[in-house]
Amino acid sequence: MNDNKYSGANEAELGFLKEIVRMLPAGLTVQDAHGELLLVNDAAAAQLGMDGSRPSPDLAPRREACRKALSAGQAIVTEEALHDGAARQVLLTTHRPVRLAGRELLISASSDITEQKNFEDQLFRSAYFDELTGLPSRRVIEHRANSLLAHDRSSERFALAFLDVDNFKHINDYYGHAVGDALLVELSKRLGRDLRDSDMLSRISGDEFLLLLSPIQSQEEVAEFMQSTLERLTAPFFIDHSEVFASTSVGISLYPDHGRSFETLRQNADIAMYRIKNNGKGLAAFFDASMEREALARSKIEQSLRLAILEKRFCCAFQSKVDIRTQAVKGIEALVRLRDDEGVIQAPGSFINLAGELGLIDELTHLVLAEIVKSIDLINDTFGAEATISINVAAKQAGNPEFMRSFARALEETGFPQRFMIEVTEDAFVAKNHFQAEILPMFRKLGVGISIDDFGTGYSSLSALADITADEIKIDRSFITDIHKRPRSQGILRAIESLSEALGITVIAEGLESYEELAYLQAATKIRYAQGYYFSRPIFLEELKLATPVSSEARGSVASRPMQQNRQGYSRASGYRR
Repeated sequence: MNDNKYSGANEAELGFLKEIVRMLPAGLTVQDAHGELLLVNDAAAAQLGMDGSRPSPDLAPRREACRKALSAGQAIVTEEALHDGAARQVLLTTHRPVRLAGRELLISASSDITEQKNFEDQLFRSAYFDELTGLPSRRVIEHRANSLLAHDRSSERFALAFLDVDNFKHINDYYGHAVGDALLVELSKRLGRDLRDSDMLSRISGDEFLLLLSPIQSQEEVAEFMQSTLERLTAPFFIDHSEVFASTSVGISLYPDHGRSFETLRQNADIAMYRIKNNGKGLAAFFDASMEREALARSKIEQSLRLAILEKRFCCAFQSKVDIRTQAVKGIEALVRLRDDEGVIQAPGSFINLAGELGLIDELTHLVLAEIVKSIDLINDTFGAEATISINVAAKQAGNPEFMRSFARALEETGFPQRFMIEVTEDAFVAKNHFQAEILPMFRKLGVGISIDDFGTGYSSLSALADITADEIKIDRSFITDIHKRPRSQGILRAIESLSEALGITVIAEGLESYEELAYLQAATKIRYAQGYYFSRPIFLEELKLATPVSSEARGSVASRPMQQNRQGYSRASGYRR
């Protein structure tokens, strides 16, 4: 009776243990030395597709891992990826061989780590691959280049190309960021076409790509490949019912010719790319030593520019807009100048474009306005309290509502916003509707005028006049120089004059430098106003403080100084010391 009692208790305990094993959250299997399954709990049955809930995955890798564990006589831990079509399940499994009751058995315990592995894969992709285009990241292409460099065999050459999409910000502003992103995806597909398995294309930032071509035989081979790639990009991209045109500027460095480290090769390719950006865009160029010298000079100017803005070492010169028939001053243009480390004044050609690239142009424009406000009494005494004051605004700024709103507020805070004229070049009107609808009303409300600078040199002169309600156009000096002996320029000038008269827009002739040019404008045109060295060189505030005219007659004399005297004065000013 006691035996029956103990026997019943053992059976109950065994049943209890079996139930626990069956319900364990981890998958548990026991098999013999021949691979026959002796025990499979519910979790393992589900994981291995034995419960009929789904098709059984391929278990060949698991059987091989079990065989190795049994033959080695020691535990092994594996990650098992079980695929069921497109679905993937990842198990972390420990296989442990044991000897029980004289039998060789293998106990396998598995935990489902699918969610964890998916998260790890996501982190891996975000670290090593671009989310938008799916291209490798910078660290991947750098690792690939460094692995090539580690062999240090100069006979095995490769090329590193730095690619930058031209005017990508304009595309984003005009079409929207969704179209811009789609363009980058399609662009990456075209760039990646015809690449070998040993080549690599990487997106390293917004609109910048790196291309590694390895191996290469010659520079000519690379040049031919890049030329065919650039030609492929000339075809339009059809995105969201829009036909988008894009080009890419490419700088190329070669190993070992242009460097023996990834960073040197990348920098030199970058330098070559910027040469293309400055000389036409949409082309490819190989690095050479002269570019490095230019880059060093550019870097020096960049540092000087940043320091100059920090120390507010900018000053203003003012050039008159003159009535060519009465010699009266109609207005003045504020021209920004930079004092370098030696105190010598630099013309804007050496720093304006760089200021735009470095994102410093907004602060520079506000500094010009502050200088005008600080000196307004001196300006009024010299040029007259009715003279308009023109300030140049870069095309990039004109298309930026945030900057233009801040600039409009700054003009309003001067207390005399109606005195100002904003001068913008034609390329500011790429998105005319945007400028007309969002930007222009802010300044019209304040009474601020709009002037189109360098008119005639852009690609949309007539459409700019038709779509933008400008107050003034300034005919570029290239049309005015020697106008008296250039019949074709005379015809263009008459056409612009007639159109402007019909639209009620004032015309300013820029760059007037000789009496013959003046005589022609007076005799053969209805143009009333001109600006140039014939009337007045740019005059610095320091000079105004030295000798300030006090009457309207004196103001007239400012506008009618002989050209030679003006140039001598400018020479002195250009060496002005702090």
